[in-house]
Amino acid sequence: MSKHLFISDLHLAPERPDIIQLFITFLKDQAANAESLYILGDLVEYWLGDDDNAEGLTEAFDCMKQLSDNGLAIYLMHGNRDFLMGEAFATRTGCKLIHEPFIAEFDKTPVLLMHGDILCTDDVRYQELRIMLRNPAWQADFLSKPLAEREQMAIALRKQSQEETQTKAADIMDVNEAAVNQAFIDSDVTLMIHGHTHRPAVHELEVNGSTVKRIVLGDWYSQGSVLEFNGVDDFSLKSF
Repeated sequence: MSKHLFISDLHLAPERPDIIQLFITFLKDQAANAESLYILGDLVEYWLGDDDNAEGLTEAFDCMKQLSDNGLAIYLMHGNRDFLMGEAFATRTGCKLIHEPFIAEFDKTPVLLMHGDILCTDDVRYQELRIMLRNPAWQADFLSKPLAEREQMAIALRKQSQEETQTKAADIMDVNEAAVNQAFIDSDVTLMIHGHTHRPAVHELEVNGSTVKRIVLGDWYSQGSVLEFNGVDDFSLKSF
């Protein structure tokens, strides 16, 4: 039976070398034996564009490319930290970019894949910022600036986000139930997998009279989280 792995929210950064090494070990020991690896957003702490120096991340990216060349299918979805990863990055790492929402099929069963931030509709301020950052005109203007200037802008945005997060109620930063239900209805699936909230769990709920599941992946810098998926009724959400 084919094994598929799902991870998200690694937030790889040079100041967390242990997490980078954990990812490399995971690639070599677990992903190398899988059919596919899905990275559902926030692979890195932030990404300035495909000319990013990627300080400290070269070994990890090279390992991804090697495994891809050896036959591992790697799929990468943008998160709220790395939405500027483009085709040059995909070529460099051997991954295929997929866009949210994405429906993958396993054994003829459709599964909805998301990063998950778009489901957090109660966080109005964040959703306004998300619209701005995903605007092609804003991105083109940002990418036209020198790398050093982009880095300073990213640091400022991250600082602002951290300050705002400290003052927000925890439930505001979680998914909105109505948004989740609507995502199931729009996609016509019974299984959803996403990250972003850093709250790993398997939720079972009723939508339009049908029982559906929502699997939430955890982050890596405080939890360690991977979903090993062999089928709709054969999966394991693990922490390490």
